[in-house]
Amino acid sequence: MSTGTTATTATTATGDGPSELPSFAEQFGSSPRGAQLARRLAVRQMEVWGHPPASDASCTIALVVGELAANAVLHGRVAGRDFGLRLTLDAAAGFVRIEVSDAASVKRPPTTPPTSYPEGESGRGLLLVDLLSVRWGSTPRHPLGKTVWAECAVLAMNGRAADHAQDPRERTERTREGKRGTERESPVRLGD
Repeated sequence: MSTGTTATTATTATGDGPSELPSFAEQFGSSPRGAQLARRLAVRQMEVWGHPPASDASCTIALVVGELAANAVLHGRVAGRDFGLRLTLDAAAGFVRIEVSDAASVKRPPTTPPTSYPEGESGRGLLLVDLLSVRWGSTPRHPLGKTVWAECAVLAMNGRAADHAQDPRERTERTREGKRGTERESPVRLGD
């Protein structure tokens, strides 16, 4: 297992070019224990970045990391290969980018979350990722594997929301049309 917190050069969400963004990267054994550890360390990293474990931001990141890590273990496992987790905080844009990489090139996640039946025991993970993230997707890794990523809105370090972040009591209803994923957003108040 490699160790931790690093600063990497990444492109900002606005596409303004490279800048130093705080990030965390770690490799985990491709097992349920590895997925659990990835989630715990993500919560710890969010705390380092100023978001306590019980905060909405930390809970959101924990859920998304947990789902993507579980998918890497269940669907992307290749014998003898680990999976990787990278978190990148873009405080100016108001989001955390989550990247989970595995060695399976053949199995790619669907372009839209699958519909799930109420009695089903699985199939809700990508639905949760879709609901909790601003956007998500996957990219191939070379020479092998893939990276599934999600970007989740968080409050800025100063406690104010970024321009595009929503009131935490609102959730976004999204519809995707076609391969491009055209989105229409309409705020829905919880409890309505």
